[in-house]
Amino acid sequence: MNKVLGVKLKNFRCHEDFALECPQSTTMIVGENGSGKTSILEAIYLALRGKSFKGVDREILRRGADFYRAEVLLSDAQSVVIRFDGQKKSFEIDDKKSLRLPKKNRYPVVLFEPDDLHLVGSSPSRRRDYFDEFFKQIDANYGVALSRYTKALKQRNDLLKDEGVSRDALFSWNVLLAHYGAEILQRRLNGLEKINALLTDNYRGIAKNEDVCSLDYLGEKELSENRYMEILERNFERDALLGYTSFGVHRDDFEFVFNGEKADGSASRGEIRSIVLALKFIEAEVLEKELAKKPVVLLDDIFSELDDMRQQHLIENFKDYQMIVTSTNALRGIEGELLSL
Repeated sequence: MNKVLGVKLKNFRCHEDFALECPQSTTMIVGENGSGKTSILEAIYLALRGKSFKGVDREILRRGADFYRAEVLLSDAQSVVIRFDGQKKSFEIDDKKSLRLPKKNRYPVVLFEPDDLHLVGSSPSRRRDYFDEFFKQIDANYGVALSRYTKALKQRNDLLKDEGVSRDALFSWNVLLAHYGAEILQRRLNGLEKINALLTDNYRGIAKNEDVCSLDYLGEKELSENRYMEILERNFERDALLGYTSFGVHRDDFEFVFNGEKADGSASRGEIRSIVLALKFIEAEVLEKELAKKPVVLLDDIFSELDDMRQQHLIENFKDYQMIVTSTNALRGIEGELLSL
C-alpha cells in the first residue's frame, strides 16, 4: 500500500508556503471555510492522478504569483513534484521530468465531496463525469477511448457549425465516433455490472433493511459500430440544423433505481445519502480488486453532511485505507494526526 507521507505547497491557491506531514494512516485537517483545506486534497489528487478535480492551472496559481509548486512524498520513497510557470505544467518524479503524469506513476484515489451526495438528482453530464472518472481508474483503455472519442466529437461539432457542411466531410469523424463510442458503451456496461453486483448489499449494510438498489444505463445498450454509423448518418440533416452531434454516448445517462423506481423522486434524502455512501464503498473495493492497490481516500468536508450513523459507517468502512479528511470541526471517532489551519 502506497501512502502519502507529506505535502509541500508554494503559491498553490491560497497557500503561499505550506507543509504537511502525514505520519499516520489518518490525517484530519481542520479549518474554517476558505482556509485552504480542499486545496491540500487537490494537490494530493493532482500528484496521484495527474489532474485537478477543481479547476485549471491558472485558477490554482496564487493571485500575484508567477508560478506554483506542489510536492507530494509517497511511502515508496517516490517524490512527485508538480510545477506550473504560468504557461505550462510539468511533473518531476525522482528527477525525471514529463509534461504529464506517466500512467505507471498514477495511483488510485477515492474522492468524496459534498457535491457527490447530490449525484442521484444531479444533471446527466454530472453523472457521466462521475462514472467516467471512476471507469478511467479501473480501466486504462476506457480513458484512451474516451479521449479519442471526445477529440473526434469536437471536430465533428466544429464542422456542423458550418452551414455548408456535407455528409462526406463528416464521414471520417463518424467512423471514429462509431468505433470509440461502441467501445465506451461496452466498457461502461461492464463497469455498471461490477457496481450492481455490490450495490444492494452495501446499501443494506448501511440502512439495515431489505431495500434494493441498482444502476441503469439510459441509452442504447446494444450498439455495434455499424449501427452507430447508421444513426449518425441518418441524423445528418438534424445535426446540421442543430449545429452539434445529437446522438452518442456523450449524451447517455446513468439512473439510480430504488425498489424498482427512479431513486430521484422515490427515495428519501437519507436513503439517497446511503445509496451514495454505498457507491463510495464500492469504488474503494473495486479499485483495490482491479488494480491490486489500496486507494488513498480523500474526504472533503463530508462529515457535516452526514448523520452520526452514516459517519460511523464511513469511518468503519475506510479504517483499513489511508484517509485524509478535512472538516470545519474536530471529529469524534477518528484517530490520527490533527492539523489546524
